[in-house]
Amino acid sequence: MWSTGGLKLLFSKKADRAPKNFYDFEAKALSGKPVSMSQFKGKTVVVVNTASKCGLTPQYEGLEKLYQANKDKGLVVLGFPCNQFANQEAGSSKDIEEFCQLNYGVSFPMFEKIEVNGPNAHPIFDYLKAEQGGLLVDDIKWNFTKFVIDKNGKAVKRFAPTTRPENMEAYIQQLL
Repeated sequence: MWSTGGLKLLFSKKADRAPKNFYDFEAKALSGKPVSMSQFKGKTVVVVNTASKCGLTPQYEGLEKLYQANKDKGLVVLGFPCNQFANQEAGSSKDIEEFCQLNYGVSFPMFEKIEVNGPNAHPIFDYLKAEQGGLLVDDIKWNFTKFVIDKNGKAVKRFAPTTRPENMEAYIQQLL
């Protein structure tokens, strides 16, 4: 016979046992250096899974413009390359860094290639998907899915891959 506590445990989400705040996580920069998300406390953060050979790759330009226009007001954009969608990010960390800088002048922090779905998904993306589920399913559907984290480390909004960065700016301005 199941107790209420047993049912709760059976049906609890993985995220219920995970950190409750964005600042509890760490990821490796393209250089391989660990970066604690706690260094972004008090800032509004946009987390985006990226790819260099995607039809949405030109969004790098919009993300960089959004970052440049608002970084002094407390905005940070964090790029997480991902090769889970049609092998559109097959390059090394060095390849990714060179591509982003040469083609789009990316100056916001970029991280090592990660997975965003499945058993090897990075814990940051497990957390973000649990906090801001998607339409029909919580999994990331494609490159350039964007999540907004407020100044308190809470994931507050999810934007579809096709949402252009400039169409996010009004919402982000409210949080800055």
